[in-house]
Amino acid sequence: MIETAPIELPPGPELRDRLGRLSPAIAFAVTAGILVLFAAAASAPTPLYVVYQKEWGFPTSTLTVIFAVYVLGLIGSLLVLGGLSDHVGRRPVLAAAIALEGAAFVLFFIAGGVTVLVIARIFQGIATGAAFSTLGATLVDLNPKSPGRAGLVNSVAPISGLAVGAIGCGALVQLGPAPTHLVFAVLLAGAVIAGVAVGRMPETSARRPGAIASLKPMLGIPARLRPDVLALVPIIVASWALGGLYLSLGPSVAAGLFGLSNHLIGGLVVTLLCGAGAVTAFILRSWRTSSVLGISAVSISAGTAMTLVGVEVHAVGLAGIGTVVAGIGFGASALASFGTLARIASPAERSELFAFALVIAYVAFSLPAVVAGYAATSVGLHATTVVYSLGVITFGLIALAAQGIRTSRLAL
Repeated sequence: MIETAPIELPPGPELRDRLGRLSPAIAFAVTAGILVLFAAAASAPTPLYVVYQKEWGFPTSTLTVIFAVYVLGLIGSLLVLGGLSDHVGRRPVLAAAIALEGAAFVLFFIAGGVTVLVIARIFQGIATGAAFSTLGATLVDLNPKSPGRAGLVNSVAPISGLAVGAIGCGALVQLGPAPTHLVFAVLLAGAVIAGVAVGRMPETSARRPGAIASLKPMLGIPARLRPDVLALVPIIVASWALGGLYLSLGPSVAAGLFGLSNHLIGGLVVTLLCGAGAVTAFILRSWRTSSVLGISAVSISAGTAMTLVGVEVHAVGLAGIGTVVAGIGFGASALASFGTLARIASPAERSELFAFALVIAYVAFSLPAVVAGYAATSVGLHATTVVYSLGVITFGLIALAAQGIRTSRLAL
């Protein structure tokens, strides 16, 4: 395979260099925007689930299948394609991911039943998995002297996208025409713009041998990084299990337990969690990682407990406050986790290391939610919400204990 060095762009504020490529600063902003787009697309179907369920008459367990195939596609993509851009370059992988995402939007637009919806979600999962690990690595590539900035964007952009996608879709469904079509027409336009932008971006990763070998599904962490990475696993599990609860069952809980059937409210449930997380990640960006991790674990446990009490006493306000508090923990976890990865990984390790963290995150995000979906059908939504919430609280406390142990060992 021919080795090609990444394009070196001249310093300065110019929008493009003589080859027509975007400057590093503009390319960084574009990459962050594409990350937001993929995250927004991931949460956009959430407020639509109740619409599909009403129109097509399928049970809650079918919602779980639709949710599960997306995550399975995403995890499979991370396992197979997670390190590919370290070998063939960032731009080819991003271009292919955007094209597949666009195909998914077309399928969503024409869907008239569950089968096409499932295929669309599989396509979307594969595209998102390929894009997320590559986009995370690209952000670090474009700003190598300040990995903390890339880590911040990797933390804020995905959860901001989840918030924007949920509330934007909820608003379009509630207030706009053709609720199951307009959302995906807007997203398809965004994908076209993203594809054009990637065509103008500089390549930031030199080609190197081993592309075919990198497709072998595997998860690995360099030995020197294992203590730092493994210490993050409990909080990643706690925070993404929390996210899975809200994105899979949040609108159903709002409608079924609180009687809030407005689609905008369904999107707002997710936005409260993710919006609070995005603001928190930005505010805490200069704090020590150990402090941020502690805030995350406490907030996730306390916020989920408050939300659970709100459900039990049927207090919407308390449940909303608990969601915001839990969202603070969600954002703090993302900041500490992805900020640490951006700081410790070398260029040749970035894509694969981000893929490892994302696999852990999405397993935690999906498996409990899949089980909860079937449980909601068999034992009821209320009982499922209670058990799931207690599980999230427990993982938050485990994460807090794990960080305490890690800090004590480092102090010896």
